[in-house]
Amino acid sequence: MPHSHQKKAVKQDIRILLDNIRSVHNIGSIFRTAETAGVSKIYCLGTTPTPLDRFGRKRKDLTKVALGAEELVEWEHVDDSFASIGRLIRRLKSERFQIIAIEQAPNSVDYREMKLHEKSLYILGNEVEGVSPKILKLADVIAEIPLKGKKESLNVSVVAGIVLYAIV
Repeated sequence: MPHSHQKKAVKQDIRILLDNIRSVHNIGSIFRTAETAGVSKIYCLGTTPTPLDRFGRKRKDLTKVALGAEELVEWEHVDDSFASIGRLIRRLKSERFQIIAIEQAPNSVDYREMKLHEKSLYILGNEVEGVSPKILKLADVIAEIPLKGKKESLNVSVVAGIVLYAIV
């Protein structure tokens, strides 16, 4: 009988929380990347556009970029109150999710040095302000992507791609 030297793949449950991201095109791009990386759920916080507009209609501008991925990845809108955010993060922690904020901070670690967990929630922040300080306080880990140029940040959809493909 042949022996297999392949390691058994661990089933990961990867989720994303989008903290008040403004651009519909960024959201569409994140949905598309998330679907290809196997993300199970996206939480759209506060003013983050969702695949449906406030009238419950599909957002054509998001769909144009997501190319149908918004139909394949489960999503949920979460209001921007600290109580709602706290409840969500406490529930995920009780379900053994590691909460990882992708942000530049004095106590951040290089994202390539993170210890990967079976269950992870990655928090991506607003295009200008980043991840809000109240959410950073709830994170188990703050990780950042080292930058070599003069610009201080990457586009949030690019960050999603880098981090998601580093873990899958």
